[in-house]
Amino acid sequence: MAAGGLAESMETLMIGCPACGATNQVPADKIARGLAPVCGKCRAPLPTGQPQPVTDASFAQDVERSPVPVLVDAWAPWCGPCHMIAPVIDQLVTELAGRVRVVKLNVDDNPRTAARFDLRSIPTLLVLARSTAWSASSPSRRSCGVWRGPSGEGRRAGEDGNPKTWETC
Repeated sequence: MAAGGLAESMETLMIGCPACGATNQVPADKIARGLAPVCGKCRAPLPTGQPQPVTDASFAQDVERSPVPVLVDAWAPWCGPCHMIAPVIDQLVTELAGRVRVVKLNVDDNPRTAARFDLRSIPTLLVLARSTAWSASSPSRRSCGVWRGPSGEGRRAGEDGNPKTWETC
């Protein structure tokens, strides 16, 4: 122990505030004890590793009107691959805080939003920024290698550098 009873090495997380963009130093042990960190500048709650759930009703407010880009994890409780990527998505919440908002959309409970984005396979990750959506679903053995753009045009994967929707057969 160091002088004053403080541990010599304490892991500190750098968490960006989604409200004001300030970077905050948060001791990892406080989060592990269940304490909720707040921004030192604006006092807004800081994200601590769990994506915010969104619904058909809250999608416009929580995603489309967001001042920062939003990563939407489209998933379902019965989907094994969705559970496999969940820890990575949880980690992104903290790493991208203040720069990108991370949310989860349960496609079984929210069919209107799933249909609106033509989500045919999960997990699918959507990135929405400035009223533009990009997405990629998990590659599978059945994927046919076609990117589908917002207007529905099909291209072979890699034909251009623009983000498109990965179409599975």
